[in-house]
Amino acid sequence: MESNRKALRAYLAEAIGTFALVFAGTGAVIVNEVSGGVITHVGIALTFGLIVMAMIYAIGEVSGAHINPAVTIGFWAAGRFPFGRVIPYVVSQFLGALAASVTLSALFPAAQSLGATMPAGTAMQSLVLELILTFLLMFVIICVAIGAKEQGLMAGAAIGATVGLEALFAGPISGASMNPVRSLAPALVMGDLSFQWVYVVAPVAGALVAVLAYKGVYGHEKE
Repeated sequence: MESNRKALRAYLAEAIGTFALVFAGTGAVIVNEVSGGVITHVGIALTFGLIVMAMIYAIGEVSGAHINPAVTIGFWAAGRFPFGRVIPYVVSQFLGALAASVTLSALFPAAQSLGATMPAGTAMQSLVLELILTFLLMFVIICVAIGAKEQGLMAGAAIGATVGLEALFAGPISGASMNPVRSLAPALVMGDLSFQWVYVVAPVAGALVAVLAYKGVYGHEKE
C-alpha cells in the first residue's frame, strides 16, 4: 500500500513538473510573441533552463524530476528505472504538458503559436540536431544522477544549464525541444502535427545513444 502511495505521488509530481516546464517555457515563447519580442531569444532559453532547474529541486526526491519521456526511457534502458513505471510516467508527463498548453491557449487566444516546435530548415537537419541535443542532455543527466535520482546540490544547476545552453544556440533552428511532450502538447492543441515525428523520434534515440555512451565511459563504476 505504501509503495502504491509513493508511486501515485511520483506520477503527480511528474505531471506538475511537466506542467511547469511547458507553462513557463512555451509561455515565454508566447509572451515574447505577443509583446513584440520583449522576452528575447536569450530570455526564452533562460526560462527553459531555470524552470527545469527549479523542478529538479522541487520534485527530484519524489519522482526524479524526469519531466521528459525521453529521460524516463533513457533511465529504463540504463537499468535504473522499472519498466512498469515507464508508461505511467509518460502518461503523467503528457497530461501535465497538455494541461499547460490548454491553459496557455485560453490565456492567449490571439497567439499565432503555442510555442510549438517546427524545423526552420529541413526535417532531417532538425532530426539530427534534436538527436544530438538530447544525447548531450541525457548524458549530463545520467552522469549526475544515481538510480534515476539527482545527486548533490549542483545536479539541478548542471542539468538546467545544459537545457538553457542548448536552447540558446539551437532554438532558432529546431526549437531545441529535446522532449516529446513539450512539442506534442502545443501541437495537439493547435491542431497541427506537422513534423512532430521529428520531436518524438530524435529525443528518444538521442537518450538511448547517451545511455550507451555513458556505459562506455563509466562502465559500472557509478552504479
